[in-house]
Amino acid sequence: MPERIGFVSTRFAGLDGVSLESAKWAQVLWDHEHTSHWYAGRLDRAEDISLCVPEAYFGHPENQWINDRIWGTHARDPLVSQRIRDLSAYLKETLYTFVDRFDISILVIQNAVTIPMNLPLGVALAEFINETQIPSIAHHHDFYWERQRFMVNAVHDYLDLAFPPRHPNLQHVVINAAAQEDLSWRRGVSSILIPNVLDFENPPPPIDEYASDVREAIGLEPGDVMILQPTRIVPRKGIEHAIKLVEMLGDPKYKLVVSHEAGDEGYEYHHILKELAQAAGVDIRFIATRIGEVRQLDADGRKIYTLWDLYRHADLISYPSLYEGFGNALLEALYFKVPVLINRYAIFARDIEPKGFRLPVMDGFLTRSVVDEVRRLLDEPAYRQDVVDNNYAMAKRFFSYSVLRRSIRTLITNITGLDDL
Repeated sequence: MPERIGFVSTRFAGLDGVSLESAKWAQVLWDHEHTSHWYAGRLDRAEDISLCVPEAYFGHPENQWINDRIWGTHARDPLVSQRIRDLSAYLKETLYTFVDRFDISILVIQNAVTIPMNLPLGVALAEFINETQIPSIAHHHDFYWERQRFMVNAVHDYLDLAFPPRHPNLQHVVINAAAQEDLSWRRGVSSILIPNVLDFENPPPPIDEYASDVREAIGLEPGDVMILQPTRIVPRKGIEHAIKLVEMLGDPKYKLVVSHEAGDEGYEYHHILKELAQAAGVDIRFIATRIGEVRQLDADGRKIYTLWDLYRHADLISYPSLYEGFGNALLEALYFKVPVLINRYAIFARDIEPKGFRLPVMDGFLTRSVVDEVRRLLDEPAYRQDVVDNNYAMAKRFFSYSVLRRSIRTLITNITGLDDL
């Protein structure tokens, strides 16, 4: 029997991991006749299947007022407690409206009871599940205890209540083995590990006419080699290692292209990278103004490309991250059959590396042998093809929609007792 699934988060819009992975879940559910509906404070889903509640967005002024007074301190004013309760009560009412309007039979909570970007929403969800007994799945992407800025706080009582809540009707899903262990010993609950996935059963289409001029648009010459850093400019992405790689390759034809902007963590790191590149004689291109969530024209009539347009033109992906919850950019590189230089961050070393991928891997710093492997991938087309074909096959086996399909079948069966997915 088809279920009506209600996805809940603070935001379903853009290219963040939560929005992307929830869309993949919805696609798999849709393929099996389950319908999906959406609740969030910011949405880019169709209005007729969604409920947008601005107060659920983590950037809403009321939520920001609360956040300014609960993190980085141990003291909580009674007024703050009252406003948390008031906002939580209002959000709980809107959850009732959402479930009633679309006749929701299963909730899928996307990170909203995992990381307290909107604490009142998490509290509202915990109470809502207790009051309604609605079968629910909590898909956890990154827990609050993984973020230093949440360690000192004045809301331990609410975190214990709702991040995540414990309830017999609530199933927990994590994206890596470390999170599974942490959740077990910190909260005493079991979980199912479902990695992030891509549709490896259906390879990406070739470059179309719109994206055919990407290299020219960002100023590359015909003989240039494009090394793409497909991430935001934040310190944990380790972009200084990408600069060092280009320096060690030692040829002006190698260009480092950074796709995204600095975002909300400040611009100091951006300035440092520019200085490092200049000192190393590395040609680095920051092209965030030419990259968007969808294809369009900017105010000057120039094309705006998507990140996936860039992958089709890249010669190498640089991914020297110090930490990742999983690593979507790695999967995307494998999907587009682009070689990847990767740093051995913890989740990669534990959950991904043992699967049999062939990648040049640095272990915190670049060595001459890693750079030589990168050069071989760039200079020997037959070797490159063999490597990327192997990596695609491994990704299809371990990180495809079929993996997600089997896992969701288990979750739905656990909740409903019916194996109809």
